[in-house]
Amino acid sequence: MFDFQRTHTCGSLNRSNLNQQVTLSGWVHRRRDHGGLIFIDLRDRFGLTQLLFDPKVDAKTHEEAAKLRSEWVISIKGKVIPRAEGMTNTKLATGEIEIEVNGLHILSQAKTPPFSIAEEELDVNEELRLKFRYLDIRRGIISKNLELRHRAMLHTRNFMSSQGFLEISTPILAKSTPEGARDYLVPSRIHPGNFYALPQSPQIFKQLLMVSGMDRYFQIASCFRDEDLRADRQPEFTQIDIEMSFGTPDVLMQILENLMATLFKETIGVSVKTDFCKMPYKDALEFYGTDRPDLRYDMQLIRLDDIAQRSQFTVLLDQLQAGGIVKGICVKQGSDISRKEIDEYTQFVSKFGLQGLAWMKLQTDGLSSSIVKFFSEDLLKELTQKMDMQIGDLIFIAAGPEDKVNQGLDHLRRKLARDRDLMSADKYCFLWVVDFPLFRYNPEDKRMESEHHPFTSPNFDDISLLDKEPLKARALAYDLVLNGYEIGGGSQRIHNGTLQEKIFSLLQLTEKEIKEKFGFFVDALKYGTPPHLGFAFGLDRIIMLLAKTENIRDVIAFPKTQKASDLMMQCPSPVSKQQLHELEISAEPTEIAWI
Repeated sequence: MFDFQRTHTCGSLNRSNLNQQVTLSGWVHRRRDHGGLIFIDLRDRFGLTQLLFDPKVDAKTHEEAAKLRSEWVISIKGKVIPRAEGMTNTKLATGEIEIEVNGLHILSQAKTPPFSIAEEELDVNEELRLKFRYLDIRRGIISKNLELRHRAMLHTRNFMSSQGFLEISTPILAKSTPEGARDYLVPSRIHPGNFYALPQSPQIFKQLLMVSGMDRYFQIASCFRDEDLRADRQPEFTQIDIEMSFGTPDVLMQILENLMATLFKETIGVSVKTDFCKMPYKDALEFYGTDRPDLRYDMQLIRLDDIAQRSQFTVLLDQLQAGGIVKGICVKQGSDISRKEIDEYTQFVSKFGLQGLAWMKLQTDGLSSSIVKFFSEDLLKELTQKMDMQIGDLIFIAAGPEDKVNQGLDHLRRKLARDRDLMSADKYCFLWVVDFPLFRYNPEDKRMESEHHPFTSPNFDDISLLDKEPLKARALAYDLVLNGYEIGGGSQRIHNGTLQEKIFSLLQLTEKEIKEKFGFFVDALKYGTPPHLGFAFGLDRIIMLLAKTENIRDVIAFPKTQKASDLMMQCPSPVSKQQLHELEISAEPTEIAWI
């Protein structure tokens, strides 16, 4: 039998191996027939090696090589020789050598792939790529991302262990508890009509580990959320989950910053300066319209209520009268933006509830726009100063309900930065967003809800507000933002039973609801709970940023579509009536159209 055990990988040979007899195995990447001589690029995960089949060296092997086609799996034996003069490929680690083949064994043949494997940059429909994901990974881009992911996980484990954290696995089959999104439910056969829930996070388990005295815990944890998806979300995702006892937010933040510095240095060779800047939640909304601002570029949102109030522009005045706000954004040297482009930006923000965009350009002879006539000369001068306008700049002005203005201008700011090439892929701006509100008001249910979860501690300076103005109370919660993405969040937890009861009361949870949802956890807190706090990084988003892609599916081996479907396995899918019968479940499946 032909021995296909490799002596080397396809990325490891160089001039130091000249004249050695080697065995390589892999896929046929490319085949070139040069009138007697046949060249094959052999590929495995580690790289490419050029093979030379010469009829003068081995006629039978050369004859067999003529049959080879793309993606056939082969094993070869041969001698390492230098490439012919002028044929060196400096782009390959193996570019100075080739293998003079004297033995060939075809391990398996391949159908013609639905897309080219040899051309990494070929634009292939994503649905087709996901359907044939195992082939897509072979192309190289995804496999490089998966290798990057592996190294990030390895360095995470090493770093967290060096800081005294233990990696502890927590259950996948657990109890359904409210955590902000829908649970994926798993029916119990042994207890018909009852269900497990897949964890949205290990939140309660990691707090119980602190009650257990484990002191410092972490886990690279699989999590599941049944929610509407977008480019940076998946129904199943991975967290770097962290909890520690007897610490403060500042202590934990320093550990987390050092973890980020380690990951960036060890995976992509980028030095990250720690001591990340901090921004209160209210300032993030006021100046950027979002709690995850991208600080790689300027264009802050500037409040213009006072100027608009003194103008004669009824569009702005009407919105102010209705309780709305007015904000502007300055595009430096944006006077080159055409009227057609302005109309396109106006249409763009309409998707976020804004009814229009006003604009002005500062030329050498002053501000120009169809709305200038509604402002006095003094107001126009005040406007240019407040917006810090220079000649050649353009401003956009939006008015409406505060949430719509913030959302619309946030997305406009990001689009402008993308269109004007302001988003440097090699710049990393970390930001702690702090002082989140403890509660938000749900007008539909006419009750307060936790901004994060009900175990988040109030800011100790705001505890007195809980009795009279609870919506003004801040949480001891913190998010870490990188280049406009929230890459993680956490908080100080409540460890005082009396305070926890107070929070439950403000959330209008009944004793029955508390017992059904959190009974086991509330009981645990009565047996001596240390002060503790925690954090969870979205590992997939971090890898997405390290890999410089905007699509989270590019860093997951077998991802789902934006409709939470697996095109390769064609699931979700119906199950047999026998399985449903065993679970005592009755269901009529809907048809899914697979590509």
